[in-house]
Amino acid sequence: MVPDAIPALKAQQPGKDVLVEQPAYDLIELFFFAYRDFVSDPDRILDEYGFGRAHHRVLHFVSRQPGLTIAELLDILRITKQSLNRVLKELIEKDFIESRMGTSDRRQRLLFATSKGHDLALKLAKLQTRRIMRALSDMDPEAKETVSRYLLSLIDPDDNAHVKQLVFGPKKT
Repeated sequence: MVPDAIPALKAQQPGKDVLVEQPAYDLIELFFFAYRDFVSDPDRILDEYGFGRAHHRVLHFVSRQPGLTIAELLDILRITKQSLNRVLKELIEKDFIESRMGTSDRRQRLLFATSKGHDLALKLAKLQTRRIMRALSDMDPEAKETVSRYLLSLIDPDDNAHVKQLVFGPKKT
């Protein structure tokens, strides 16, 4: 049973921090379990290639934004250059991503998913979309918008506009 209200939270005012009397263990644990299952289908497929979740994230964003620079990808993923280099090297060596020289700045490296990389990214996205749509199918038609607003509100306020632009803004061509 899902509670109508969570007594651990005090009244919230828009734009203000929420005061917490006790941790919302139920929601925290639901997030843990939802994330576990959300990534489980892609994890099984990625394992066949010797890839992990870091590979998935890189492949996802490079496939969605062809021509993404390494600096932009680092900003999106918030990982170290060292971590990215290891994952990117594997994806390039196995022909899932290619790195091209920038047109205006030859020092810049632009990242593109190969057709093989795009196909894998699409396959993983479809698996996760199926899970999301199944969850939304039992809800009101407005649920997708509500869930989107909720997820955006979980993102740090100073990064919210940037994430909105990445998710909802025009894609690179």
